[in-house]
Amino acid sequence: MRDQSTKQDCVFMARALLLARKGCYTTKPNPRVGCVLVKNNEIIAEGWHMRAGQGHAEVEALKHTQNARGATVYVTLEPCFHYGRTPPCADALIKAGVARVVVAMQDPNPLVAGKGLALLEQAGIRVCSGVLEAEAKQLNKGFINRMLYGKPYVTSKLAMSLDGRTAMASGESKWITSPEARQDVQKLRAASGAVLTGIDTVLADDPGMNVRLDNIDVVQPVRVILDSSLRTPVAAKLLALEGRSIILTCSEDQQKIETLEQAGAEVYHLASDAKGQLDLQEVLVFLAEQQINDVLLEAGSVLNGAMMQQGLIDECIFYMAPSILGASGRGLFAMPEVSVMADKIQLQFVDMRKIGLDLRLHFNVQNQVHK
Repeated sequence: MRDQSTKQDCVFMARALLLARKGCYTTKPNPRVGCVLVKNNEIIAEGWHMRAGQGHAEVEALKHTQNARGATVYVTLEPCFHYGRTPPCADALIKAGVARVVVAMQDPNPLVAGKGLALLEQAGIRVCSGVLEAEAKQLNKGFINRMLYGKPYVTSKLAMSLDGRTAMASGESKWITSPEARQDVQKLRAASGAVLTGIDTVLADDPGMNVRLDNIDVVQPVRVILDSSLRTPVAAKLLALEGRSIILTCSEDQQKIETLEQAGAEVYHLASDAKGQLDLQEVLVFLAEQQINDVLLEAGSVLNGAMMQQGLIDECIFYMAPSILGASGRGLFAMPEVSVMADKIQLQFVDMRKIGLDLRLHFNVQNQVHK
């Protein structure tokens, strides 16, 4: 039966959400989930999903109590119904004899999609859904995007001066922002399933695109280069680093493909657009098929402009440094001129905070066309 939520439910669900956030850097491609078991208004056990292939949050919580019978379960995502790499959590809760299950949100995965809650109800367990739902959805927006739309959630990260320049006219860009801002970017990478860039950025900067955080458990994001004509050097730094490096191309030059694969890359051929460049829509579909939920775009103005123009960027995070580079500096988005105000791309303000000497500005992009 469906149950009504209480203020106390929000308190315990808030704790479950805090637990879920502990898996932000490690659960990919799985969602981040936390679970709290409560009896007589006291927490008796808790757990969270730590890593793909390991126990889900409900199972981890059940491990920490000898008697969950009659308990209320607070979990940030609907208990799974199907067999995957682990058995169904709904069955585990039924077997444990819990009396009530409170979830923040239903699972968008079509394999679950309300079936876990229905199974609990059929077993006589009281069910309540939608407690702190907005917070739970924010925590797993990439997973939700992939399940509902077949594409990952894309965040564009840009560092700029006060006058909106990302580099000098010469291309020099190290370093516009402070060490504190650059460290914050490492956390964005750590929470992402992939870091995406274009071949021009690879040729100009030879970036590592990996996470460099000391004493923190991180599953390295996949490094993805869009390289339509296979110009990636075999000596590129990122090819020698831990984790996967993927090159997406329109080229069918088998010799180049084999050379890059021998250097450590995974090379995949995708469809091209009318200009002979990679079809960016197909790029995102491919990344979703690779089970990537969240993409961090770290690229120059050309790729950022193309993705923004096609409505493929979901949010932007700008790191604004207290400096001025002048009119000859490079801009943020290479896009056609907007001749009428109705054609502008509207951003929705989310957050602003000071990091080191810089401001971090967070916006959602409202003009979405890919959903």
